[in-house]
Amino acid sequence: MMFARLPRPPRGFLRGAACVGALAGLLAMAACSSPSSRFYTLGADGAPAGSAAPVSARTTAAPAWLIEVAPIDVPPQVAKNQLVVQTGPTQVQVLEQERWASLPGDEIRRALSTSLTQQLGTIDVYGTAYPDATPVYRVSLNVQRFESWPGSHALIDAVWSVRAVRSTAVMTCRSVVSEPVSGGYDALVNGHRVALQQIALQIASAVQGMASVAPQGKAGGSGKGAVFAVPACPSAVVVGAASAGS
Repeated sequence: MMFARLPRPPRGFLRGAACVGALAGLLAMAACSSPSSRFYTLGADGAPAGSAAPVSARTTAAPAWLIEVAPIDVPPQVAKNQLVVQTGPTQVQVLEQERWASLPGDEIRRALSTSLTQQLGTIDVYGTAYPDATPVYRVSLNVQRFESWPGSHALIDAVWSVRAVRSTAVMTCRSVVSEPVSGGYDALVNGHRVALQQIALQIASAVQGMASVAPQGKAGGSGKGAVFAVPACPSAVVVGAASAGS
């Protein structure tokens, strides 16, 4: 049996095919690699620059009363790891490379808890057992609007309450804070941090007001259903373009 010999392809063709294959491989690698993401947090800043002293663990006595910061709800359209910025009254943009370190609701809860415990000199006991005799004030916050306008302002509109646990005493208020910001996403995140701090100041004032009018030794309601006078919501802290408290 005889076989016909097929003609060999020209060298130029082989060289061209090799170049096309290499180019396809480079394009595939470029498609697989994406720009690195940047992560942002609303948490407090770390230790001061240049501080090399180690932080020692210590245990302190429980304060006279405690707080309990509940999980926080945010609007569904911003309840994601990506930053969502406003591009117009009815349009938003989801930024794939600009992300929160954790979900916005978690970021807000952690930052609020840190601010309140520092201002009030107390402990956040959410998810932790505590003595029945210790007064506890539960802080709940529902974010109605969490708007990010690059180069303009960061806005938080939230309804919040402070309730004396084991009591019917509750204070419900609303805070709207709009903090002007410069360009860049760092400035936008910092605007939200400042706005949240203003809300934390109002909530801390509310907790102190509740504790001051509670019956002596019954600030958390030593008997279930205990009743005492509830003070008015704290005055608004005017920051940026707008701020209001009910």
